[in-house]
Amino acid sequence: MIAIVDYGSGNVSAIATIYKKLRIPHIVTSNHAELASASRYILPGVGAFDRVMGDLTRLGLTEVLNEQVLHKGKPAMGICVGMQILASSSDEGNMPGLGWVPGRVRRIDQHSINSVPKLPHMGWNSIQRRGSDPILDGIDLQHGFYFLHSYYFAPEEEAHVLATVTYGTDMPCAVSRDNIRGVQFHPEKSHDNGVTLFRNFAEG
Repeated sequence: MIAIVDYGSGNVSAIATIYKKLRIPHIVTSNHAELASASRYILPGVGAFDRVMGDLTRLGLTEVLNEQVLHKGKPAMGICVGMQILASSSDEGNMPGLGWVPGRVRRIDQHSINSVPKLPHMGWNSIQRRGSDPILDGIDLQHGFYFLHSYYFAPEEEAHVLATVTYGTDMPCAVSRDNIRGVQFHPEKSHDNGVTLFRNFAEG
């Protein structure tokens, strides 16, 4: 059973709709007992880093997720700000992140964006895969995914970068560490590529 963690941020209904069409068991919940009984977790997220971390803390979800993901080794995937909170800290806020993947969330430097002066980075982009993590198997990398962000996650270790995107400059757009995955793009808005990624996560 996949738990789509509901802490008031992110397109939980869109993700649930995809899993319903795939006929993969899932639940949208913030209930501690239901989370403890799930086999894997999706952390959606839109908005500000501190708000998302504050909501997780207020609902007592950080302790539950740390126990299930870090101590019991259940798979988890963060999406957009849900990926950013996997980091240790963020330029956007003052609260610490979950720290599941050591690193810091940084604002995209507009001065480094050659001929692409706009933030947020919004729209479709191809991605460049690194390594062989099966969560990106079957993905049309050239068609890519839908993005909407002004910050990106820079892991401390290059080995944790699963994919990059070029928006004037190259930056990480997917991370991987042990049982933990994170994607900056929105797979729930990315048509066939998004469906493939959600299926890969469920079956991996």
